[in-house]
Amino acid sequence: MNWRDKVILITGGSSGIGKATALAFAGRGANVVIASRDPERGEQALTDIREVGEALWVQTDVSQADQVAALVQTTIETYGRLDYAFNNGGSGGQGGWIADLNEEDWNATLHGYLTSVFLCMKYEIGAMLKTGGGVIVNNASVDGLRAFPWDPAYSAAKHGVIGLTKSTALQYAQQGIRINAVCPGWTRTPPIQQWIDNDPEAEGRMLQHQPIGRLGEPEEIAEAVVWLCSDGGSLVTGIALPVDGGYTAL
Repeated sequence: MNWRDKVILITGGSSGIGKATALAFAGRGANVVIASRDPERGEQALTDIREVGEALWVQTDVSQADQVAALVQTTIETYGRLDYAFNNGGSGGQGGWIADLNEEDWNATLHGYLTSVFLCMKYEIGAMLKTGGGVIVNNASVDGLRAFPWDPAYSAAKHGVIGLTKSTALQYAQQGIRINAVCPGWTRTPPIQQWIDNDPEAEGRMLQHQPIGRLGEPEEIAEAVVWLCSDGGSLVTGIALPVDGGYTAL
């Protein structure tokens, strides 16, 4: 597939799965816009991505509607169009037992992981409709496909992302926009690696859930996103694709 002159917007694009996806698209010749909150990490990611292709970083909190609208507008002003989006950014409050969970943490998690995806799709779809369509991939989780008793608010938000993905995919299926989700299992992102560094037994506990016998790498999730956006995935819309080493097959 020829990615030249194509434009992809990636939220949470300064590290982990988002950065790996940005590198994958930039290396194929696409114009990449990454969005994140931290300027230092954003600028470092931008430097790395520009070693393989064209890229732009825009400071954005995806839980804020005005900032998301400005992000999409900046993308259009810079590159003239929006063809693909990977809604990967998010943040939340503390998890815990539901009887002890306070409303502030619940609201922070739902707003940071679910409302943020709604806001991104709202403005991305508006831009895509003006140029004949596009593809959106939302980052959900295996915890959106099963119970996650250690953080029910996070699980609820990720279940919501999958429901939002499927319902919106049906709304726009005949208007040239495909919308899917990826559902990573345990993946060696910076927060997971930090957890392992602080607790040497953590990786073993994670692998009890991952029949393939190892953690996923961010680049493996990125390749799934690339395929969903590609012509090879042209008949695929409204799915939640596990990329989890067999996690959800247990």
